[in-house]
Amino acid sequence: MAHEDRYGLPLSTNSDEAASAYREGVDLMLAGWTGAAEALEHAIAADPDFALAHIARARLYAFYQQGDLARREAAAARALVAKRGAERERSHVETLALSVEGRPPEALAATLKHIESWPRDAVVLSLPLGAFGLFAFSGMADHDRARQELCERVARHYGEDWWFLTLYGWAMTENGDVARGRPVTERGFALRRQNAHAAHAVLHAMFEDGSIDEADRLVDEWIPTYDRAGILHGHIRWHQALGALEHGDAARALAIYADVLQPQATRAPPLNVITDGASLLWRLAAYGHNVPQVLWAEADAAAQKLFPKSSIPFADVHMALFAAATQSREALAARLAVIEQRLADGKLPAGPVVPAICRAMKAFADEDYGTCAQTLAPVIAEVVRIGGSHAQRELIEDTFIVALMRSGDLLRARALLDTRLHRRPSLRDTRWQTAMA
Repeated sequence: MAHEDRYGLPLSTNSDEAASAYREGVDLMLAGWTGAAEALEHAIAADPDFALAHIARARLYAFYQQGDLARREAAAARALVAKRGAERERSHVETLALSVEGRPPEALAATLKHIESWPRDAVVLSLPLGAFGLFAFSGMADHDRARQELCERVARHYGEDWWFLTLYGWAMTENGDVARGRPVTERGFALRRQNAHAAHAVLHAMFEDGSIDEADRLVDEWIPTYDRAGILHGHIRWHQALGALEHGDAARALAIYADVLQPQATRAPPLNVITDGASLLWRLAAYGHNVPQVLWAEADAAAQKLFPKSSIPFADVHMALFAAATQSREALAARLAVIEQRLADGKLPAGPVVPAICRAMKAFADEDYGTCAQTLAPVIAEVVRIGGSHAQRELIEDTFIVALMRSGDLLRARALLDTRLHRRPSLRDTRWQTAMA
């Protein structure tokens, strides 16, 4: 009997056991749930020649920056699918292999071509979606719109699929249509509660519409069902810490940091380790709360091991936070030199906004708020090009607003706050507005 994945696409394996384990592993991966690696390894053990199981395992290795293992599995998948694999599977393997190998422009082009022929290939469709996807890290200024438009093109092929609704709703939310996006994501979440990506996307919608207390209750209710080893466990608690800061509760935010975000506690992928930790500590300090220097030192030491060299702009910006907060001038200068060279060589798609943010953060940490504001002002509309989510990038806008307030440019600070408060309620923004009255 021919085997198919959950989306009705044929699988080149003769093993019932391998096909079943692969379907389970893919669902767990798409849900950000624990057990995906074990299920895919089970599929490989049941049929060592099953190329799609190998390339899915490669993607999981890549999430955790285990490059050698990821490339090994990708190479195995390529060799196997050439011997035993249909056209769709060969394209599937090649597209994911390009992503695993760190070739994002080629991977994005291959993805879009593949989806034209096989729109229900969810594993490939997942590549450009989300805050860390190929669109987000492409350097495009309109990547939020691109994600929503891609989802709209294929929506008729998915119907009420829990995975697709999760990502489609989140794409709407990030593109500024939270009124439509939140209920779509909530439908996906209702269809499968053991779906960390859905819980996460709902939290983003709640962030965007100001439902901070509702978001806090959601995390309290849902997080006990999610293992601490889950890929998004720490990041979901990071969202809860942002909610605590809305209320000015620095003690609770620091407690969450100590519980799940600090280097010795986290089990997150490397990119989440540095971005969640750096951004929370920076927000605490920027909002006027005391951050023990030892926390910065410990987090910086871990970050330097994970990202010793310049890499994707989103990581570089957060590494700049560590360098600025710890006054590591040589480290920041070295990273900036590489970034500037990449920009000069035309190899930095995100453009001049990246070095500008890095310099602005150093000025802010040096309490040179006027220089910080002057550096950010010309590029603040381009911050979207570094990728990540709106909630993550708001760190840069918050720094800009605080720098404006502290340098005495209250007119521009008020204008930015007015714009944000017209979009959503915010206790923090209201406090800042009151302080300037």
